[in-house]
Order: sequence, then C-alpha cells, then structure tokens
Amino acid sequence: MVRRVSSELLLVGSLPSDSTEAALRAAAGFFGDMVFALPDGETGPRAGWVSYEREKLVRPNEGVATVAETESPTGLPRHAYETPVFGIKPGVSQIRFGSWPRIDDAISSYAVFAALRAEGVIPAGPRFQVGLPFPSSALNGFKADFARDYPVAERAFEDLVARELPRLLAAIPAADLAIQWDMAYETQDIEGVLAWTCEGAWERFAGPVTRLTRLIPPEVLVGYHLCYGTFPEWPMYEPRDMGLMVRMANFAVASSGRPVDWLHLTGPRYLRSEDRSFFRPLVDLEPGDARVYLGIVLPVDAVPGLRRRVATASRYIDDFGVAMYCGFGRQPGVDGTETMREHARVVREVRLSLQRLVRGQVQHDRDHDGQGAGEP
Repeated sequence: MVRRVSSELLLVGSLPSDSTEAALRAAAGFFGDMVFALPDGETGPRAGWVSYEREKLVRPNEGVATVAETESPTGLPRHAYETPVFGIKPGVSQIRFGSWPRIDDAISSYAVFAALRAEGVIPAGPRFQVGLPFPSSALNGFKADFARDYPVAERAFEDLVARELPRLLAAIPAADLAIQWDMAYETQDIEGVLAWTCEGAWERFAGPVTRLTRLIPPEVLVGYHLCYGTFPEWPMYEPRDMGLMVRMANFAVASSGRPVDWLHLTGPRYLRSEDRSFFRPLVDLEPGDARVYLGIVLPVDAVPGLRRRVATASRYIDDFGVAMYCGFGRQPGVDGTETMREHARVVREVRLSLQRLVRGQVQHDRDHDGQGAGEP
C-alpha cells in the first residue's frame, strides 16, 4: 500500500482558540500547507480533553454514581487526583450510553470546516481531523472500585463507539475524514503509575485496538496519538525511554485490522533533548506505511531545542515529521494566536535542518558509531 500521509507537521488536536471557526481559520492560515488534516481546535468544554467525557457522557448516566466531587476551590480539577470519582451503582451489571456528545460536536465542526473551505479560507488538500479518546482515557473517572466498575463501563463505551462511528460517517464523507485515537491514560496505565487501576493494563489497550479500529472504513485516514498527558505538567509522567510507545505503535500497526496512516509518539522533557538512550528504541519501530510524527516541539525552547531533538532522534529513525508534545490548547501563553504563529515559525525554520540531518550528517554519524549501538 502506498503511504497516504506524508506531511511534515501533525496538529495533535487542541488549539488555543475561542471557537471552532477561529481555530480552523488560524490553523488554515498558519499550517494549511504543512498538514494533511486540520482539527477544530477542541475548544470550549472540550479544552479539558476527557473531562468532557466525564461530565457529558459518564456523569449523566443513570447507572453511574458520583462517589466524590472535585476538591478544587474553582470547581475545575487542576490535576488527576482532583477529578470526580465515579462508580457503577450497586446491583447494576450493564449500562448503556445513549449517544456521544463528541460526535455531535465533530458533525457541527465539519459544517464550519466545509463552509470555510468553500470560501477558500481552508485549502483543498487537508482533511477534517477528529480526535477520539480511547476507552481507558475516556473512562478515567472510575477510581472507586476499578476492577469491578471499569469492565462494565468499557463494554458500554465500545458499544457506543460501534453505534456512533456510522453516525459520524453519515455526516462526513469518508474521503474527507481523518480519525485520531488519543491515548494518555493507556500509556500511564501500562507503565504502572496509575494507583487506581489493576492488572490487565496491556489488554485494556490492545483489546480495543483489535476491536474498534477495524470499524473505521479504509477510506478514512486513521492514526494513533501516544502520549503521557499534560494535566497539568508537560508531561504528567516521563518514561525512561520510548520503548513502550514503540511497542504500542507496533502492535497498533499489526493488529488494527485496517491500514494505520500515522503514528504520533511523544518525546522527552527539554533537558533530555540530547539523551540518546531516550530515543534509541525508535530503531525497533515498525511503522509500515504509517507516517511517524515525533512529539518533540516543546513550548519552552523553540528552534534550538527542536534542532537538538531532531538531531538526536535522527540517529535512530530515518524519516519522520514533527508535532507538539500534545495538543496545546491549554498552553496558549499570553496570546493564543501568537502561540500558533510561533509554532508554525519554529517548524518551518527547523524542517530544512531535519532534511539535511536525515540525508547527510546522520549517515556520517552512523558510519562512525555503528548506528548508536552500545552508546552510553
């Protein structure tokens, strides 16, 4: 199969804008010639990512009990331990989610996308990008009795996905759509750093990969965003290296039951920009025809930092695009528009360096160090 995604930049999802129209206008202007798809910015209540599922999908369900509310003085959780805690009500063994509000928003946003494209604001090439959280991320509020409650909620969520994907496809042409599975709690779950989960973390990731992605028609572009979260830190947890993300990505490519078009793997904190041990597992990545994006654009060190990370990563992978570590809607700086302008400037300035490194200096390094084998 011929690779269907080849752009230099991936917009992970959230953007620092006040509305869907503002996000799409800004994204088209700053990034329209560098991306294969444009997200709607995940504005409004979706800016908190899966807090949207907690409040709009889980909390209203009649089979779900709210065990604890947030203790945040603002009423909005400031970190993972301030989120509301949910549980399945006693005696309930099965629940059903009626519809997925995130799909309603995607359909509404696509109408804006189509109108702006018709006006010439959005160029003809990019597709409309929809980010959907994977089950463990969407259902992270089930902390009271995870072993009992999560399987019940997860079955209901998979049933929801199976019913709502056709509704999404009925409103958005498959050839105009790109769907990204967003994962942050899945990686942390497998790493064993979530105190409220239990054994079976790999299956909580792998099972939905084999069951859900194959439901998406092959005409739709599909990607996986593997992240360690930014709530509130960048990242919430920093792994020793990229080994787990590589393992997850390889499984997704091999087991999705349909083509995987892109993979987004997050990078390190800025102080580890030249840490070869962090990037070394990329030699084991088997992306097939998927375009690889490394989340190595950080909001703290601009062009010099991205150049360092590009140089280090290029020792272990020949061909990749770049992206922000995660969506950056919650990292707007002083001005959201300026944040997006700076993001575009950094990527444009560094992309030529990336091409030179991959084609020239990197080969020189490999000729002299055996592709990094045995490096400290």
